[in-house]
Amino acid sequence: MAEHDIGLIGLAVMGQNLVLNMARHGYRVAVYNRTVETTDEFVARHSDQPITGAHTLPELVALLRKPRIVMLMVKAGAPVDAVIDQLIPLLESGDLVVDGGNSHFQDTERREARLAAHGIRFLGLGVSGGEEGALHGPSLMPGGTPEAYAMIEPLLTAIAAKAPSDGAPCVTYLGRGGAGHYVKMVHNGIEYGDMQLIAESYDILRRVVGLRNAELAEVFAAWNQGELDSFLIEITAQIFRKADDHGQTGELVDYILDAAGQKGTGKWTSQSALDLGVPTPTLTAAVEARTISALKAERVAASKILSAPAMYTFNGERAAFVEAVRRALYCSKVASYAQGMALLSAASREYAYAIPLARTAAIWRAGCIIRARFLADITEAYEAEPHLANLMLAPKFRAALSAYQAEWRDVVTTAIRAGVPTPAFSASLAYYDSYRSERLPANLIQAQRDLFGAHTFERTDREGTFHANWSV
Repeated sequence: MAEHDIGLIGLAVMGQNLVLNMARHGYRVAVYNRTVETTDEFVARHSDQPITGAHTLPELVALLRKPRIVMLMVKAGAPVDAVIDQLIPLLESGDLVVDGGNSHFQDTERREARLAAHGIRFLGLGVSGGEEGALHGPSLMPGGTPEAYAMIEPLLTAIAAKAPSDGAPCVTYLGRGGAGHYVKMVHNGIEYGDMQLIAESYDILRRVVGLRNAELAEVFAAWNQGELDSFLIEITAQIFRKADDHGQTGELVDYILDAAGQKGTGKWTSQSALDLGVPTPTLTAAVEARTISALKAERVAASKILSAPAMYTFNGERAAFVEAVRRALYCSKVASYAQGMALLSAASREYAYAIPLARTAAIWRAGCIIRARFLADITEAYEAEPHLANLMLAPKFRAALSAYQAEWRDVVTTAIRAGVPTPAFSASLAYYDSYRSERLPANLIQAQRDLFGAHTFERTDREGTFHANWSV
């Protein structure tokens, strides 16, 4: 019977957990997976829930009340287009298709236009929080027409995470077209930055100070009680406590290959930033750090050939330096989020998204991977000044950067002297120093461009565009 509230296609773990989340909130869900056995097994395991399986897409659509809502939780790219191709003949004008995968925002724009030609509405929905978030409450980032969002707003509000401070659902309308998937993309770019900065903190504390895993667990647990309180800091402390599960002595983290994977959203963030002319050096450094980590065989060979600096001996006070690393991490994190928010602001103007920056930070406070106490401060900064040019200029963050920058610089220079690579820490500090500099050496670059290519330049003392005869 056509009585189900929503249909969901794609029963991998994320899809299954979203279905259970919806069912727990009283929604009747019809489900379909390309592999029939997966559908049947899932429905059988949860026979006490308002979930009905379908073996074909026509059967799925027939189970839905009108106007129909169908959510796709399939692999981004061609699989999404393939499912849409099959759905178009089955749906009617006024129905809604929701793409909950990690799709590129330009693909979302294209799909929305294609479905609109058939009178079918489309919503690009960023979903963050991993498997647990999908089950217990993710952060949700929807973009599309207001009418499309209104059709599914009650459901999204119900299943979204709730912010711990005020209980507000971590979902909000983010703008037209691909706005939702654009915000999710930048969220992932920021996530790359966060993870790299934490990894660099770990590497400094391990290689410079000599902290063991048990000590690192205590340090990160303590940090999680203060202004660095976040999901990623919390799980980092947990990771250092995990004993090896294959019978080796010590902790599992030491037996994990140092080659980080990536699925492309971080790279998309850097590419979009370059297209829009927005500097995101920390986010890009994090992407590049994963890329160079994958060159494991080359790095092993190079370690036997390329010289290291002279043996560095740490002679400082350990507790003071650990605190300095915490402060450097906080400052670098401010710079990283400043880059991400500046990119969202630029994209909002370029693509006419009208992304609400304060609300965006607010819906990241719970459910998602970058959830942190810190995001409440970002929300307040943009509520106080919606058109804030850069997050580093907000009074709270400006004061922290001023108070902590001596330690920030000391940590970066100590790592350099010790030969410990800190691409994200260094990029964050360079971003801060560049942004606060009244004058940069770009005047010389403009002179070079004009000399070899007659690209012209502007002057500081008069209006107009100039070209010089550089013959001396």
